[in-house]
Amino acid sequence: MTLTTAKSVAANATANTIAQALSRAIHEHRLAPGTKLGEDELSDIYGVSRTIVRTALQSLAHQQIVEIKRNRGAFVAQPSLAKAQEVFEVRELLEPRTARAAALHATPADIALLKDHITQEHAAMDAGESGRALYLSGKFHLEIARMAKQQTIADIINVLIARSSLIIALYWRRESALCESQAHHALINAIGDNNGALSEELMQSHLVDLHSALNLKELPAVEQDLRAMLLGDAKP
Repeated sequence: MTLTTAKSVAANATANTIAQALSRAIHEHRLAPGTKLGEDELSDIYGVSRTIVRTALQSLAHQQIVEIKRNRGAFVAQPSLAKAQEVFEVRELLEPRTARAAALHATPADIALLKDHITQEHAAMDAGESGRALYLSGKFHLEIARMAKQQTIADIINVLIARSSLIIALYWRRESALCESQAHHALINAIGDNNGALSEELMQSHLVDLHSALNLKELPAVEQDLRAMLLGDAKP
């Protein structure tokens, strides 16, 4: 699938489709943490009213991937060092047990879907699309949560993965960790073998490794060209 850009959703844009497009742009690091999301500019980009844009931004603020500041507007969230630690610690608590449950419910179709995710992730990395690879990696984890048949936990993990994308954009120090796909391959094998204990152990190890790849130091500078980041071209 190609990148979801503003051009591809503008024709039938609703608050929900705009929220999804912005969320994906954030996941794929096309919108950097701290970027101002001006209502007027987004309204122009998507060809909709400011009311629709405002509703989309409020939806993303509820997920804590956008921050709405009084008298200043909306910005892509910038998780603090403490929040970064907290998000990964919670993932390390929830996702290993979820992987165990997924192994007990996995079907051949589920395993085929996970393998397809890895294939797409590799293709994205080979094409130099690290943001898309990161997005697909997050989807891989969400599919495992879905397979576990624990909807409440899956919903929580969905939010945590969205915040993880922001954290990685700010604090990542080892991009090569995106290429360390052996963890995902091993997880697929364990889940496919219905080995709950091994699936739990592998997921725990994988998340600890991701956590260790964070550089919890000062935040980087932020690019502010919203139109270029969403449309992939410069303002005329």
